[in-house]
Amino acid sequence: MSFSFYGELCTEVYELTKPIGHSINGDLEFYKQKLAACEGRILEVMVGSGRVMIPLLEAGFAVDGMDYSPEMLAVCRQHCEARGLQANLVQADLLQLSLPNLYEAIIIPCGSFLLIEDRQQSIQALQRLYEHLQPNGRLIVDLFLPNTNFELGTFEGTSTFHFPNGDLITMESKLVEVDLFNQYKVSHLKYEKWRNGNLLQTELQRFATRWYGVEEFKLILESIGFTDIVVSADYVDGQQPSNAQQSYTFEAIRK
Repeated sequence: MSFSFYGELCTEVYELTKPIGHSINGDLEFYKQKLAACEGRILEVMVGSGRVMIPLLEAGFAVDGMDYSPEMLAVCRQHCEARGLQANLVQADLLQLSLPNLYEAIIIPCGSFLLIEDRQQSIQALQRLYEHLQPNGRLIVDLFLPNTNFELGTFEGTSTFHFPNGDLITMESKLVEVDLFNQYKVSHLKYEKWRNGNLLQTELQRFATRWYGVEEFKLILESIGFTDIVVSADYVDGQQPSNAQQSYTFEAIRK
């Protein structure tokens, strides 16, 4: 069985655990506050099923969505249609991003940027985003640091997700690769969908994350040309990072 990238079962679990409008530690409220003065278009990169984008659309923001996963975008489109929202959704590789619009703001919530495993590709992605911003446009991106379990072969846990129709999906995570020098780790996720005790479907996912130090990421943004870089911890505007358990939101301006 080959590995999927945010395939059908992963999307179902994502939908259940990250429903539309669900705020993760206050991130949705934080983004609404940060974007309040935006009058132009906004791009959400790695939009997923629309957890953040759809509430922004409903609040009157002009938001486009982009994702690599067609499964995620199909669900996002369904949610928009059900709510009577006109949404411009694009399936694209971030490294090859070429959209007709320049944006007043580009956002990447929930640490999704860490899913770009290769460092050079992550820098290339930031360069593409820089080119898609208007002068004085803002990039807002969340990052976090990994947990400290780096023992290879460790089963990081099995989770069970119960669905309203009685189906359940189990997800087993196993750590298979760690590179502390290059700051990434890889887990294999195994999803199994069950109905009335019968196994219906299995899906494997290679789940890689790359992490960055706070000062390191500032320097990367500066090297691309971003200025006026501000970091806030735990979705509190202006709160300085103080420990490794926090999430970090970077705001940077294209001059």
